[in-house]
Amino acid sequence: MSEIRMTAEVRTDWDCETTGLPAERWGEAVFKIGDQELILEVSAEDSVIVAFMIGEEPIWKGTLEGLKMILKGELKVT
Repeated sequence: MSEIRMTAEVRTDWDCETTGLPAERWGEAVFKIGDQELILEVSAEDSVIVAFMIGEEPIWKGTLEGLKMILKGELKVT
């Protein structure tokens, strides 16, 4: 069996919760809103990579450090 390198949790406002989902290299959360999907993918290989997609269309992909900088306003997305 492979090494568990990260775990995932999903919670909703209906008191639904799933915790401790194990992953070795990657995981994704898929939110379906009508006929659209919003996807958050996290890869924990050499460095942590985060990707946001709407359906199959990639919106943004980069390192966790880069995402932190964008959210703090220290880095602009072009």
